[in-house]
Amino acid sequence: MLASAVIKVVIGQIYSTIGGEIKLHKNTKKDLEHMKMTLESVEAVLGDAETRSVTDKSALLWLKRLKDAMYDISGMLDDFEAHTDLLAATMNKLKMPRKMKKMQKRLQKIADDRNNYHVLQETRSEEKQVPDIRETSGNVEEAEIIGRTDEKLEILARISESTTQGTTILPICGIGGIGKTTLARLVFNDSEFKEYSKVWVYVSQKFELKKIGNTIISQLSQEKPISDDLHSIHTRLRELFTGKRILIILDDMWENNPSHLQELKDMLKQGEGSKVLVVVTTREKSIAQEIGTVDPFELPPLSDQMCWDILKVKSKFETRQDKERLELIGKEIAKKCGGVALAAQSLGHMLKSKTYDIWDSIRSNHIWNLPASKETSSTHEVLASLLLSYNFMSPHLKLCFAYCAIFPKGHSMISDDLIHQWIALGFMEPSSTFSTWQLGESYITKLLEMSFLQHSKTDAHFGRFIMHDLVHDLARSVMADEYNLESPNCRYACLTDCTKPLKSATISPAKIRALHLADKVSNSDAFSQAKHVRVLDFSIGCRHDLTVSIGELKQLRYLSFSCGEVPINPRGIGMLSKLNYLRISSGGLRVLPESIGEMKYLMHLDLLGCWNLEELPLSFGNIRALVYLDLSGCCDVSGIPKALGGLTKLQHLGLSECKDLRGLPDAIFNLTELRYLNLSQCLKYIFDDSRDQTESFIDRICTLPNMKHLDLSANDYPHIIPDSASHLTKLWLYGCRQIIRLPEFVDNIHFGYSGATMRDFSVYAGDTSSNIHMLEHASGAELSISRLENVKSPVEARSINLSEKQTILELRLWWTSGANRSVDDMELLTELVPPTTLKTFDIGGYCSVGFFFEQPAETLPFH
Repeated sequence: MLASAVIKVVIGQIYSTIGGEIKLHKNTKKDLEHMKMTLESVEAVLGDAETRSVTDKSALLWLKRLKDAMYDISGMLDDFEAHTDLLAATMNKLKMPRKMKKMQKRLQKIADDRNNYHVLQETRSEEKQVPDIRETSGNVEEAEIIGRTDEKLEILARISESTTQGTTILPICGIGGIGKTTLARLVFNDSEFKEYSKVWVYVSQKFELKKIGNTIISQLSQEKPISDDLHSIHTRLRELFTGKRILIILDDMWENNPSHLQELKDMLKQGEGSKVLVVVTTREKSIAQEIGTVDPFELPPLSDQMCWDILKVKSKFETRQDKERLELIGKEIAKKCGGVALAAQSLGHMLKSKTYDIWDSIRSNHIWNLPASKETSSTHEVLASLLLSYNFMSPHLKLCFAYCAIFPKGHSMISDDLIHQWIALGFMEPSSTFSTWQLGESYITKLLEMSFLQHSKTDAHFGRFIMHDLVHDLARSVMADEYNLESPNCRYACLTDCTKPLKSATISPAKIRALHLADKVSNSDAFSQAKHVRVLDFSIGCRHDLTVSIGELKQLRYLSFSCGEVPINPRGIGMLSKLNYLRISSGGLRVLPESIGEMKYLMHLDLLGCWNLEELPLSFGNIRALVYLDLSGCCDVSGIPKALGGLTKLQHLGLSECKDLRGLPDAIFNLTELRYLNLSQCLKYIFDDSRDQTESFIDRICTLPNMKHLDLSANDYPHIIPDSASHLTKLWLYGCRQIIRLPEFVDNIHFGYSGATMRDFSVYAGDTSSNIHMLEHASGAELSISRLENVKSPVEARSINLSEKQTILELRLWWTSGANRSVDDMELLTELVPPTTLKTFDIGGYCSVGFFFEQPAETLPFH
């Protein structure tokens, strides 16, 4: 069903070749123009063909043949433009006319066959929708949740009945798309659990007990995975659970092996004196009964009225002038949603701004009457509604959506990487108004609004998205055999076993255009036969330097790979002239090829963690299209300031831990498009800890016309944050414990934890005041304040309103023994009245004779 999208991409590619830089023979140009006209004629009938293909196998076969021809034309044009040396280019030009004649004959046969397949000229026309770039990309809030208030209250009531210590596991079960995850999210965010430590784990179809344990550990302690040893995981969980109140959501459980589920229950029953509440979502009632310690909550379908309420919100029904005429139709459509929220959300968004005739056609569409398979009988309505929404997407958006079928269910997709892959594959609609990147952001926004993408619960702040399982099923159904390695028509593939040659996994490796390698790569056989591949991602890692083989893949636009400390020969990278995205993570990369300056399409260069990179080549400043550059962790690389001078399109620049930065200020101030700058742990290499120069430099950065995000973390020496920082969207100051002064408005400042949370804070004394006032907006369950001898006056301490911070459970106040004080310890402690919520209170280095608190000292939990 992607033929209409593929044909648009190929027509655009032909147009680009005709008007491109390569000089064409006049007959070749004439043949291309003829081919383009034929395709435009075929495109006019695709709407009818794709509609008929749902029930008509002959139309489906015609579309398949057309689509195969489109891909072959695209490959032929790629080959034509790929050869850069004179001999190869000459030979290719000589062969091109014969190839064109053969392809034109094949294409004409397909065009003529449409009469045999009863494919008709399309009569319905849709108004072209221009993406609204003003919409915020990647930050679309969930619509108001309708119809689950009673269910939430019932779950909270069941949980509250478990007042004893220990672990309670409450399962929520119901069919896919009915709203189990949404209900779990309501519970997760309820104020009843504001003093709980919270964990969200997406379990998915692949059950991995150690991964679940490590995810819980990392969210409770910000630690990296500790071990593959289950005993060590149990031990650490016991330490983290002991004496704590914890809420854990285990979302989308598929595992039905009773012994595995018992192991999970045993892992969650840790910690003396703890109260652990676990909510599990699953489709299967048998799983719910096996995993639960209390009776499962079976989530009922929404009422037809609730589905209608959701549909009205998503379609902006109340703003329509014809709403009275549409209401009856809308209610009938809502009945077809089968009580499933996902169906109502998707259809509602699709109907927004549509005419009466479109609403009526959706109500009576033949898709509702298609027979349900045995496997999908329980979710037939939601799949039908999703398919209807898909059919109303623009052709290019259809391509971008269906491409996501390449990833496994539950996979967390990174927004920026996904957009770059769409660009590399030519999926973006040509536009004279918007850049390809802006179009990509608008596509992400559209898919979020339609509920075809959802924010990842665990990584929402990092631009990560997931797909609901049923949406993923739809993506795979419309992609058909194009993602299946065993199919001769496989174009987009994820290879899980890289020990075997690619040709042993697929019949036609040369047809593959995107290849993700989900295993460590031992040799180039895993990808070298994919001659037309445009996207190659083996971020898992490789055991040998494969860059020479990679250099033979002339069509590569997107390359992401990691190879530990394997020495890398940069020559192969320099041969990839069409790259627009390059990410290398390797301690074996020491130099970049001089030819990198000739990569005129390169927009994104990520060398994060290439710690042995020695210098940037002289040609680096010639990469004029570069928008994203990350050199973080390239500690000793030289030539950065000089290279930046010509990169005037840069919007994202990461320089964390870089040392050779003399002259950086002059280069930075010319980067007027810059939106994000990471200078963590490197300011001292620019100014030798000069406070005045640092303040002036930060002020200049904050006043760059497009600057939004600035990261100054781990620059732990005295400096002042200027008032101009108030204009930033985000300012990171994690580990900056010696800041003398902050702007008055600090809502946009982050100290390394959620919101304004600070766990370990050191007081630093300026000339007339200290920085303790920075704690005014601090929150969180734990707070430690050290070097209190540096507080200059009791008024400063009073300004942080410590007694009102009712989220604090553990508090530590510390003076340095023997240090000089500006304020007597008792006088200062009088202003630092602890909140009544404390479970642990620790004081150290205190020199006064007694204590004075408004509440009796014996009520405080001293340690």
